Amino acid sequence: IVPQIHESLLENKLRRRDLTGLDSMDQCRRTLEQHNWNIEAAVQDRLNEQEGVPSVFNPPPSRPLQVNTADHRVYSYIVSRPQPRVGLFYFFIFTYYTLLDIFRFALRFIRSDPRGRVTDPVGDVVSFIQSFEEKYGQAHPVFYQGTYSQALNDAKRELRYLLVYLHGDDHQDTDEFCRSTLCTEEVITFLNTRMLFWACSTSKPEGYRVSQALRENTYPFLAMIMLKDRKMTVVGRLEGLIQPEELINQVTFIMDANQTYLMSERLEREERNQTQVLRQQQDEAYLASLRADQEKERKKREELEQKKQEEEKVRQSALAEERRRRTLEEEKERKSECLPPEPSADDPESVKIVFKLPNDTRVERRFLFAQSLTVIYDFLFSLKETPEKFQIVTNFPRRVLPCLPTAEQPNPPTLKEAGLSRSEVVFVQDLTDD
Repeated sequence: IVPQIHESLLENKLRRRDLTGLDSMDQCRRTLEQHNWNIEAAVQDRLNEQEGVPSVFNPPPSRPLQVNTADHRVYSYIVSRPQPRVGLFYFFIFTYYTLLDIFRFALRFIRSDPRGRVTDPVGDVVSFIQSFEEKYGQAHPVFYQGTYSQALNDAKRELRYLLVYLHGDDHQDTDEFCRSTLCTEEVITFLNTRMLFWACSTSKPEGYRVSQALRENTYPFLAMIMLKDRKMTVVGRLEGLIQPEELINQVTFIMDANQTYLMSERLEREERNQTQVLRQQQDEAYLASLRADQEKERKKREELEQKKQEEEKVRQSALAEERRRRTLEEEKERKSECLPPEPSADDPESVKIVFKLPNDTRVERRFLFAQSLTVIYDFLFSLKETPEKFQIVTNFPRRVLPCLPTAEQPNPPTLKEAGLSRSEVVFVQDLTDD
């Protein structure tokens, strides 16, 4: 009798003109069956249709979260609540919660939901974790302390399963699920070793946003997400109060059913990584070869530049040597022109001097006793056979004739003052290398 009363009550609630606009009993029954006899979801869907809003049970993919929820191959496991017990007390309790749910949904269309504005998603998650630990203790699965999008990115990068838990604060099964299922040792060990676990309350803006994307029907709600066909996809949904052993069995079943997709993603990623490594190695080899060619070209340019510089240096040296030679010849010619005439042999004041040059050439010339030794030096300097730098040395006694002026002797002595006789033999020493 009570199930019939239950069904009739739901139909009557749904048929109210001021709320849903349904008159046919068959239409009410079909609407409730489509929503698994969830009056809250049925009323929400009817109100959306009346206002031109798309049905919540056929939502468009949520672009900001980048999760594929439209895959018809999603595995769903729904734990139905037991039928109400016979008795007037339970009838009134059921009626109270039904009316309360209808009131809450109607209130949402009167004023905007503040949860629709997400300002601090990380703060929402951290706040939920703190309130969860205050109520249920520290023994719980490791919560991912970040946003839902960050959890998706990490699961995608690490090729791991991501289990999402949406916490309904006001649902009557939430407390029992957290204490008897989620915080049990076997569930904690299982979740911590097999996947990432993200959770948030739907009363928080971040949790509400994820709720709008995943479109849960009831609580407790769990969604298994993984990388499938190169996009993060919901592959399993667990709804309703579920026991620890059944939770582990269902999650394991979902993982086993999708293991091939994950392995395929791993193999494909490994191939991409190997291809990337190979391409990187090829690029490095190409760059190394390019650097080697550039280094060869640089050395070649440097060698050519150095050769040009050496050739220019040789050319400049040759030009300098040519200028020096011309200057020397001009100087020799000038000295030759400035020499005094050679005295005659019968001049009693004349001196005959024989010069032995470094190339064994002998040169003879006469000078006057009164002439300076500089005249002798200029005469030798004007000769082509004489080296550029030289000095004049007597043999007996051996001494160097001071032919050039110095600081101590600005005026060189005359031949007579130098102690030369009427006939002398002197040697010309080459000082060019010195």
